[in-house]
Amino acid sequence: MGNQTIYFRNSPKIVSTSTIAGPKECEGIIGRYVETALADDMYGESTYEKAECKMLSHVIDGAMSNAGIDRDQVDMIVSGDLLNQIISASFAARDFSVPFLGVYGACSTMAESLAVAAAFVDGGYCRRVVAATGSHFASAERQYRYPLELGCTRPPQAQWTVTGAGGALVAAEGNGIRITAATLGKVVDFGITDVNNMGAAMAPAAADTILAHFRGTKEDLEAYDLIVTGDLGALGSRILKDLTWEKGLDISANHVDCGEIIYNVIEDEFQGGSGAGCSAVVLNSYLYSKMMAGSIKKILFVATGALLSTVSSGQGESIPCIAHAVVLER
Repeated sequence: MGNQTIYFRNSPKIVSTSTIAGPKECEGIIGRYVETALADDMYGESTYEKAECKMLSHVIDGAMSNAGIDRDQVDMIVSGDLLNQIISASFAARDFSVPFLGVYGACSTMAESLAVAAAFVDGGYCRRVVAATGSHFASAERQYRYPLELGCTRPPQAQWTVTGAGGALVAAEGNGIRITAATLGKVVDFGITDVNNMGAAMAPAAADTILAHFRGTKEDLEAYDLIVTGDLGALGSRILKDLTWEKGLDISANHVDCGEIIYNVIEDEFQGGSGAGCSAVVLNSYLYSKMMAGSIKKILFVATGALLSTVSSGQGESIPCIAHAVVLER
């Protein structure tokens, strides 16, 4: 529908999920829904990067075991993360001996991996695909901003990268949450150069995708219980609602943001959560549980990503962003 939205005629389903999160993430409401709560964000490893990889392996395995299937019954893994060359996803995949597609959409990767997985299942090319992604606060800080050892002061517009991972088993058959459509985003750049201000950078991309979805599908906003963005945080969420309102779409009544949910936006986290693990953890724990219980029937899940690197930022480039959306129905 339109030139960005596709419908999945056979309604592939999320039949199981698995999540893991760090101590800080589990202090809020998400801690009651996360499958595995870590007491130590090092997860028994010697580096943050190894811990991130281990978390991703954990949820990929967990999504399979929670569905009661073995590794040889999965046709493909679609996964990505925030690190250079998506090493967490690639290194995790080497342990499974399953066909692997590595995807990168920064913090939008959970929605991207779900859309890719659903397309393969809907088309009949695969019966079962695991879609997963994750992030780690310390590894992301080292990659995009400053290593923790420097002790740099965080500005008030900053978000806190989530230490956590989430995985979903997408299958052709079974009881679960139907994936009925996906709206693929365009790269949008409003000229933001501040690497700490991810919310302001990503909000225009989220608005662009949400508007494209409703323009293409002709659906009513009221058809959705929730419009869920990935990790815009408090500031980005306000900007998003202003941008969509200016275009005649008022999402304020049913919009929520994973970055605000995961930390409840308390003082230490400034604007809330971010990172590829943010929407992955919230979707595959809290939202999945609510949908399976029937209290939420239909959501538009819009994960957002900032497509920057330390090289581009160091050269004065602005931050191009993207948002992908998937429609989930009980």
